[in-house]
Parts: sequence; C-alpha cells; structure tokens
Amino acid sequence: MVVLVLDGLGWSMLERHADALPTLGAMAGGAITTVVPSTTAAALTSITTGVPPAGHGIVGYRFRVGGEVLNTLRWQYDGGTRAPKPAEVQPVEPFTGHDVPVVSKAEFATTGFTTAHLRGASLYGWRTPANIVTHCRELVRAGHTLVYAYYDGIDKIAHAEGLDSDFLSDELRASDHLVAHLLEALPRDSALLVTADHGQVQVGVSGQHSIEDLAPMIGSYSGEGRFRSLHARPGAVGDLLDAARERFGDVAWVRSREEVMAAGWLGPNPGLTVSGRIGDVILAPWEPIAFVDPGYEQETRLQSMHGSLTADEMLVPLIAGSGVSARRGG
Repeated sequence: MVVLVLDGLGWSMLERHADALPTLGAMAGGAITTVVPSTTAAALTSITTGVPPAGHGIVGYRFRVGGEVLNTLRWQYDGGTRAPKPAEVQPVEPFTGHDVPVVSKAEFATTGFTTAHLRGASLYGWRTPANIVTHCRELVRAGHTLVYAYYDGIDKIAHAEGLDSDFLSDELRASDHLVAHLLEALPRDSALLVTADHGQVQVGVSGQHSIEDLAPMIGSYSGEGRFRSLHARPGAVGDLLDAARERFGDVAWVRSREEVMAAGWLGPNPGLTVSGRIGDVILAPWEPIAFVDPGYEQETRLQSMHGSLTADEMLVPLIAGSGVSARRGG
C-alpha cells in the first residue's frame, strides 16, 4: 500500500472541483474528519503516529513550549533562541517504530519537524512531483508493504492564490494527473490510499480581523489565524475571556483552555504539558475570517487558511484505488 497525503485537499474542495479531478473522483471511499486544530503540523503528526494532538503534543503551527512560541514547520522559536529537540516535544514513535519508507520533498530531510513526525523512517527525497511516482514504484517493487508519500502543491497554491483562482484549478488538475500516473505505475496487487491533513477556507485580506482592542490583556499570541491562542497577562484570564466572548462570540467559538480540554477538542486525556501549549483563550471562527497576530505579518499574505472546526476545514478524503501495472517480470 502507498499512502499519499495531498496537503490541503479538503473534501469540499474535491466536490467543488470534480471536473478537474476525474481520477480522484472515481476512487472508492469518502470523507473523514481530521484533527483539531485542522492544520498541517498537528494532522501530519497524527497520521504518522496514530494518536491525536493531545497524545503527540504538536498542537498547531505555532505553540508554547517552555515559555516560548515554537514555529513547528520551521522548528524555531519566534525569539530566535535554540529550539528544543523534536523528541522532547513529540515523544510518540512514528509508524510504531517501524522503518517505513517516506517519499517527501528533498529539502525537508533535515528539518526539526521531519524529525518530530517521521523519525526512524527512511526518507526518499523528491525534487519534482514526477519523482514521487518513480520513488513509490521502485519502493513497492523492492518489496516494501507500506510506503508513505507527501505532496504539498495544493496547499501552497491555495494559500498564495485563493480558492477561486485559475492557479488552484490548474494545480488540482496536475495533482489529479499525479494520482493517475501513480496508479498506472503501481502493480495490480497494490493499493493507493489518498487522504489529506485539512481543507481550506477563503479568507482574503477582507477577512483579516484585528484583535487590538484585546491587546492590553494579552501577553503573547500563538496558534494561527483560524485557531488563535491568546496567552493572557498575569491576572487577566477571566477578563480576556469575557472580552473575547463579547467581541467575537457572534463569529467564532470562543473557549477557555479548560473548556477546550474538557470538550476533547485535541483528543482525550491531555497532560498538563500539552494543555499549557495552547492559549488561555482560543478563538476558532466559523465565519470565513482570521484573527491576526500583530507580531506575525506573514499570515496577512495568505488568501486561504485553515485551523478551525468548520466542515470545509475538518472533512478530508479517505479514498483508494488499485494499481494497474503488471509487476516487473510478470
């Protein structure tokens, strides 16, 4: 079996762009839910470890570790100090400790996040999408019974160009062709399983919401625009929660850390260490908006975003097809 993760391909995107996705649309299966927050770092780690964020501890794109905010994908603290060792942040063995071949971008090989969610696996780096097919075909022919592959094109284009752009339509067609090529390359006694880490919501510049009026009560920010963590100044937790509910309760789920944990948003039985990684107050919008971290302007350039609990973000495909090639020598 080859498991292919198409970053950013939500179920609603697959349905809306059915004409551009004939191969994916013909595969068997349906929609499943991803994790909360519905974001790459948390979801990919759940795919490779089999546990929710409450278990593996990667609770978002940016979260508090040891009093500082860790950017997970860059594996850097916002303040520039040395980041912790990945295994100290994420202790669960990926793939239950098995050496599973992973086909992912070559430049990801030495990153901290790769170590956190793929350590122990053998990485086969691709430099163009066509290399994904070559690597997967050769690994299956070599006798590997499970191959994990990752492609990030859909997510990158959606963030940069938005969900209504021709850029995204063309990228979806290219991704569908990639899947078709992979099915053609895999032998008949193998299966291709396609899933995703999250979907997308169109936000744009007009959907960027300032939270400056809450700033006097906020000590720091983490999370992301659609799952914003607010870390209160000492003694200001109650006031911050009340003010956030009054200001944003008509467009977002506004929850305290304790409410998030009690409701099981991150999964069951989170430890105190994991609980402390999210803010005292969480803003998770159901409207197509994002809450801007004033110290992290990179977010303001994103056209589409994700992280919250809406169906567009939470529902992802789990679909499968069989290879069609004869094995070498067969």
